[in-house]
Amino acid sequence: MRTTSFAVVSTLFVSCAHALLPPTNGQETRAAARVYTTCTKPKTLAITFDDGPNTYTKTIVDTLDKAGGKATFFFNGKNYNCIYDATNAERAKTNDAIKKITGAAPAFVRPPFGEHNANVQNVAESLGQSLVTWDLDSQDWNGASVSQIESTYKTRIDSNPNGILTLNHEVYAGSAQQVLPWVINYAKSKGYKLVTVAECVGAQPYITKGSPSRRDSSWVC
Repeated sequence: MRTTSFAVVSTLFVSCAHALLPPTNGQETRAAARVYTTCTKPKTLAITFDDGPNTYTKTIVDTLDKAGGKATFFFNGKNYNCIYDATNAERAKTNDAIKKITGAAPAFVRPPFGEHNANVQNVAESLGQSLVTWDLDSQDWNGASVSQIESTYKTRIDSNPNGILTLNHEVYAGSAQQVLPWVINYAKSKGYKLVTVAECVGAQPYITKGSPSRRDSSWVC
């Protein structure tokens, strides 16, 4: 698979309600991770896709490559049961898997539903990561039609904000096959540059970069 559009390969951890509870008195206190909610670089559009990898991943990458654009992908980790250390355990496992496959340790993570508290931020900080949410929700997950999603993008782009950080899901054919090409063309016509989250906030995309590992018996779920 070509990876020119994968300037950032990030993780999405999925945890239960216990992981979102405030820390107990016995937990270690550390500095909280930074939370990025919008782009800070002028005239940038950071399109993000959650819930991959999926059937439409290649379609999205091919569309971006053809347009000379970039996007950020938050890949799903395994869903954990309700155990207290789900946040830490799931994040560590997913990060390790991505590092083995790509050779890179992602600097960003997206919490499920964009929800986070001090406990989630502390875990992210312990792994050297920042949290990423969004300031434009396409609502594809909520049944929005292609025309409705395009209207949402058009309204925001026409308001000429400094930058836009979006939420989309690559599991929906409409988002991958119809909305993305339209957004690319419309955003570019209004002077926006399609960039990664790292580029739109002026941060490094990876904690470390190296060579992919050779597959062995440890490559199991």
